[in-house]
Amino acid sequence: MAAPLKEEIVEESEDWLVTYADAITLLMAFFVMLLTFAEFDIPAYEELTSALANNVGGREAQTTTQSLKIDVQDIVYEMQADQAVQVTSDEKGVVIDLDANAFFQPASADLVPAAIPVLAKLSETLASPNYELYNIAVEGHTDDGQISTDKFPSNWELSSQRASSVVRLFESNEVERARLQARGYADTRPKVPNRDLQGKPIPENRATNRRVVLRLHPMSLQERDEYMLAQEIKREREAAKAAASVKPPSAEELLPIRAMPDGLSEQDRQTKLALEQLKRDIYAAANESGQLQPSDVQRLKQTLATLNEVRTDNLEGIYAEIERFLNR
Repeated sequence: MAAPLKEEIVEESEDWLVTYADAITLLMAFFVMLLTFAEFDIPAYEELTSALANNVGGREAQTTTQSLKIDVQDIVYEMQADQAVQVTSDEKGVVIDLDANAFFQPASADLVPAAIPVLAKLSETLASPNYELYNIAVEGHTDDGQISTDKFPSNWELSSQRASSVVRLFESNEVERARLQARGYADTRPKVPNRDLQGKPIPENRATNRRVVLRLHPMSLQERDEYMLAQEIKREREAAKAAASVKPPSAEELLPIRAMPDGLSEQDRQTKLALEQLKRDIYAAANESGQLQPSDVQRLKQTLATLNEVRTDNLEGIYAEIERFLNR
């Protein structure tokens, strides 16, 4: 008889521990980074969380800054302004270059009519709750051609005024002014050289340098806290102002004189006329908000007490409303 086969013992694989340990290490590194951030870099944090969601969580994740850039690009293409507007990004956020030749009158800070709808649509997006925590720095730039007019003695004034024109338009379209900055750099930060090596002007480069740049950067944590606190205070003030502007009902509105009911006895008719006169005395004594001085309240209550001697059920409603008014 053959000997029974010995059952082979299979050891359980522990390969899963490697993946588990990698995930725990990544999570630990993530929280260590959070704790060691002395100054919170919002764009870097967004990139980090997006990368973790993609690589560890296995899902697509888009940062707020990336969403903002896409929304701005959509506006540019929708408004057919891609020839005059360039949307890029830097290490802090989104950068929008506006061609000054297409957005402003020559040697002027006045916006051309065709540019206003583009900026209005852009401001609508920037004012939305999704991007409320982004600062908006508007920079004016010129070429090196010198200007000297009564309104613009130099390129400093021209560049500053062009930036201010965009800021004012944004503010008029409900972008919170605390988020806005206007800066004028004149010709100190050219995008490309204004002149060639021989010092001759390069017209196409000069046209490129005449621009207004919008820098959309997320607020720091401290800026966010300060902004949210300021917004809360603003809402409370607006609510208080709205409440103060509501006019309280007058004595005439609270104690209207109504037509004489049918079927009253002569005594009740006379009593109703006396009660109506009491109401008129209240009108005369009350201020615009329907309030009475304590001495007037005492005097009018005494008159009402005298009329209580002839009080009947037919006039109970009139007595009750006068009592309610005097007992407020």
